[in-house]
Order: sequence, then structure tokens, then C-alpha cells
Amino acid sequence: MLFTLYPNKSHYLLLCVLAALSSAITISHQSPDNRFEKRQTSSVSPLVNFQVYEPVLTPTGPSNQDGCVFTELLMDYVFGFSYSKPFVGTHIPPPCSFNRVTINFTVTSKGKQFDRLGLMYLGDVEVFRTSTAEPTANGIVWTYIKEMDQYDALWKTEQKIIFDLGNLIDSTYTGSFNTTLTATFFTVPGSRRAADQILPISAKRSGENMPSAFTLPADDASTTYQFPQNAERVVVSLSACGQATEEFWYSNVFQSQVNTFEDSVGTLSGYSPFREVQLLIDGQLAGVSWPFPIIFTGGIAPGLWRPIVGIDAFDLRQQEIDVSPWLPLLCDGASHTFEIRVTGLDDDGNNKATLSGTTGSNWVVTGTIFLFLGQNMSMTTGSAPTIDAPRPSIQISSFLTRNAMGFNDSLTYKTAVSRDLTISSSTKTSSGQYSLSWSQHLSYTSLNVLSSGGYNQYTQQSTTGTDSSSSTYSIRYSYPLTVNSSFIATPDGGIGINATLFRSLDLNIIGPSVLPSGIQNFNITSVLAVFARNGDGQLLQQPFTPPDDFPLFSSAVLSTQQEGEAKYLSAGNRSYNFGTTRQDFRFAGVEVGAGVKGATVELYRRNVEAVNTSVSQDEEVLFGETFSSPGLGVGGSEVEDEVVFSVRAILGRGPGKTKEELAMVGNVVQGAVEVE
Repeated sequence: MLFTLYPNKSHYLLLCVLAALSSAITISHQSPDNRFEKRQTSSVSPLVNFQVYEPVLTPTGPSNQDGCVFTELLMDYVFGFSYSKPFVGTHIPPPCSFNRVTINFTVTSKGKQFDRLGLMYLGDVEVFRTSTAEPTANGIVWTYIKEMDQYDALWKTEQKIIFDLGNLIDSTYTGSFNTTLTATFFTVPGSRRAADQILPISAKRSGENMPSAFTLPADDASTTYQFPQNAERVVVSLSACGQATEEFWYSNVFQSQVNTFEDSVGTLSGYSPFREVQLLIDGQLAGVSWPFPIIFTGGIAPGLWRPIVGIDAFDLRQQEIDVSPWLPLLCDGASHTFEIRVTGLDDDGNNKATLSGTTGSNWVVTGTIFLFLGQNMSMTTGSAPTIDAPRPSIQISSFLTRNAMGFNDSLTYKTAVSRDLTISSSTKTSSGQYSLSWSQHLSYTSLNVLSSGGYNQYTQQSTTGTDSSSSTYSIRYSYPLTVNSSFIATPDGGIGINATLFRSLDLNIIGPSVLPSGIQNFNITSVLAVFARNGDGQLLQQPFTPPDDFPLFSSAVLSTQQEGEAKYLSAGNRSYNFGTTRQDFRFAGVEVGAGVKGATVELYRRNVEAVNTSVSQDEEVLFGETFSSPGLGVGGSEVEDEVVFSVRAILGRGPGKTKEELAMVGNVVQGAVEVE
């Protein structure tokens, strides 16, 4: 079988190659709602944006020894003024069997535009959550390829496709998003078992041709089901991210402190810098997710994210919770309610806090229930689940200073939260008698310092956790974040932002995860073809044949770090972006039988640096073979028409003041705070 592993820096050119290969087998089932839109064209090469992630396996050609390879055009659509106007299309299953699916999402844009959130649904089930890069005057393009075999049960039947990407077009914000979405279906021998049935925890609005996400805290994010009584394993995935006043939740203040800098910057966003996404079954806690701090491409300082976008910005990661210990209850023939909640902290102003039960506006959330069924006519029974989920341990403190004139000058606040929960039951299925359990151990710390009347902020945060299931699935995760951002204004009307950032994501995924861990792309024994650039930037196809002793892997180990510095300057009616971003990404596997502490085998590594929108260094190592690019040289700053209305809003700390008001405080605001 011939496969292609796509190192993601070449995605845009690879799309052209794939389009030529698949043109004879591509079909389209989509709505004609965008026929009046015209595609943007430009004689200037667009900036190629990219997310650094592990390669995704997709075969080339129309067929192989394992069956047909079928590519379907799911969407070819322009998102212009598209709020409450999602794309609606139809997926028709391919005329051949398959057990693997990948999607290819390619976007071009030109002009000026904010970053936008995009959600893809099959019916009422969210299957892909992404965000956009911010376009430039000369245009941008990016491609993301995603493994989708976890939704095989949906792909095998006709589905309504809804893709929601709300966008605004006016005289200032001119960038439309021109999108193409394809799915490739194929077979790989020995692939993992996918769920037999998939149910949404969503608003279920596909019948109205509308997206199905809940918006919290406004909505009641719950749904009720009567389960098949032969279910043997049930896993729920949660998808959640903050928007508006909750986009930068990790820098929010305590609720008692939202008016601390009312005279200088206005009301701050509250409910603390801690968030917990909760899953409840019949009103009882079944599991939690402590969210990874997604930073979209307009976040902190735009110069950080061109062309390297933030970790997971093009594919927002879900978290899975094994609710199999609830099977004796869920299989009793009655209806049961699944609910998603998001909570922050509520404090009393005296360094005491509890879970608030709510947040600011807003969080976009959905869930997906994956059911694995036993023998027909069998019935799962057992004991009611035992729930050991005490309240989390919460510690907070804060310290306020005033300047010589008596105005609030700086606010230091600390947060520490830890939680342990275990849910267990004795369960009998058609496969036998089992003791089922789900446990989580999580720890969170945060230090925030607001200074210079609230204009400057230092954030240092860390989240660690271990989730484990009796199914032998477990995941260890860690994601620290450090951000230092400062605002400078001058009496002549100029304003600026200085920002530095360090963040990382470390995952160790063991056992039968429902969501793809990435390791299945390397559990192969067939000939591969690797697309990579040579030193002249040409795209070459190089064959790779795994050696006879190439191992199979049971665990995936992912580790990536990003660090960068950026400046935003505004003078007169022009604005300027400068930025440097570096990212190191490593993906490895643990051999089958090696155990939890077995030695890892490095499978993919990438080290890349971008300076002022140009890639200055790029090295990839795949299966031990190095592909290096000298980069395209160091670019200059980006120059744009001035459209900034509130630097405070850009920094994510409230609505802020206009540029004219900010300039008046130029002699007051000083540099960034430094914290050891």
C-alpha cells in the first residue's frame, strides 16, 4: 500500500498534488448558497500559515491492495458576512468499504479580518473545531489535515454537513475566508475498533440548518438519552473554548476585583483565572476537563502568530472521559441526562473562594458520546456507580498597591486548585464480569500581576493532570504558560504593545483512546511516500520502507514548546507588527509490551523559527531522516492601515479605551513588570 505522510509545512503545495490525483474520483454534495461570491485572486504569493503537529497518514492514488481510495469534496465555500449563515451540505458514503478517514481543510484569505472560530458538524455531532489565521493585505493560505476515523459510524451513513464560521465583512474588515474541505476514505489492515454508535451532547439544531453548539452560561447544555442495554464501553469527549470576555480567561481577576482599575482601564473580566469544564450524568459529577489555554492568532500580539500559529489553534483538542462505570445505571432502560457546565471561582474579597457555577460570556461547548456495544440481545447489569468526588482544594491570595496620588497601581493575585475524583462500579456485560473505574488527579497554579494602573500584565500558569480508566487507557498532561504584555502610549498619539510568551504542551497517551493519539499513523508495515522540500524549496516525493523490525506502538508521547517576542506599534493612521516565534515539536512512540515506563522511539521532530512573517529556520526529522530548509530570509515588519480602537481589548483585559484616550495617559504608563 502506498501512503503519504505530509510534513505540515508543505500542506499548501500538497493540496495541489492531491487535487490532481483525486480529480477523477471527487464528487460534491453542497449547497449553492455562495454562488454569488467570487474567489479572491492575487498576483502576489500569499503568506503560508501553519500549525506544527505530527504527520497524518493519507494514501495516494485511486486504489490499493486493500480496496479503493475515495476522496469526496465536502465543501467549497466562501465565508463572507456569515454570522448565522453556516455552510450546509450532504455527505454520501463512498461506494466501497473503509475504516480510516482523513479530512483536508484549506483556506485562503486576503484583506483585514479578526481571527474566527469554526465548527464542523456531521448532523448534530461536532467533529472538528478550528480557528482562522488573521489575513494580510497580500493574502494568506493554510491547510490542516486531520484524522477522523473515530467518527466511522457517522461517515458510513448519509449525513448533513454543517460548517459554521461566523465572519463579518464591512468597509474596515474586508477579509473573506475561501475554504475547501475534502475527505479521503481508505482501509488500513489492523486498525483500531471504532465506536458502534455516536450521540451528540448538543443543541441539536441541524434540522434547522443551524449549528448545534451550546453557549454558556446562557444555555442549558444538557440532553437526555435512553441507552441501548447492551453497551459495554461508553466514552464522552468534551469540546469547549472561551470567547469574548472568556477568551483570555487565564488572565481574569477575582470577581471581587473587577473594578480595581475602573478609573484607568475600566471593568476587568472576572471569575478568576481558573476554569473547570464539568460533565454531569443525572446531576452527578462524572468527570472534568481543565482547559488548555488556546491562544488564537489575534491573541496577546498578532506578530507572534505569523506564519506559525499557536499550539492547537487549527485543531482545538478535545478531552475524553470514560463513563463506563456508569453502565449499570445507563443500561437500565430509563432515560438519563448528560450535561456540560463551565465554572470559575467566586471569592468573598477576603482570600476565600469556591466554585462559582458560572463564568462570564461566553463558552462554546459540545460533547460526543461514543458507545461500544456487546452482543445483540445481551443486557449490561451491575452495581450503581460509587462516586468519590470531594470538592476541590482552592487557595487564593491577592495584594493591592497604590501610587503616590492614591490611585490603584498594581494588583498581584495567586490561585492554586487541586482535585481528585474516582468513579467505580462492578459491571457484568456479554464479555464477562468487570470492575470498572475512572479516576482523575489534577493540579493548577497561577500567578498574575497587573501593574501601571492595569495596563501591563504578567501571567504565569501551570496545569498538570493524570486521567486513567480500567480499560487501560490513561493520559498524563502538562501545559504551563507564561505571558508578559505591556502597553506604551506617547503624548503625540502613538501607542504600542510589547509581549513575550513561553508555553508548552506535554502529553503521554497510553492504551485505547477513542480520540486519535497520532500513533496509529506509525503503526504500519507498508511502503510509505514522504513529501518534503529540498534545499531549493522544491517539493519531492521520497519513498520510505519500514524495516522488518520496525516496532508497533502502544503509547504516544507528544512534547512541544513555543516561545516568542512581538511588538505592535501604531503611529498616525498606520500600524506595524514585528515578531519572532520559535517552536520545537517532538512526537514519539512506546513499543507494544514495553510498559508504561518503556523507552520511547522518536518518530517525528520539527524545530522552526519565524521572524517578521518569514521562516528563518526549519528542520524536520521523520523516521530518522532529516529534511532541512534554510528558510526564506528575514522579512520586514507588517504595515497596515490603522484600525485599532482599544489596545486593552487586543490584550484581552476588558473593553478598554479608545486610542485617543490611551494617548492621554502616555506619561503615566511604564514598562512591563518583571517577576522572578
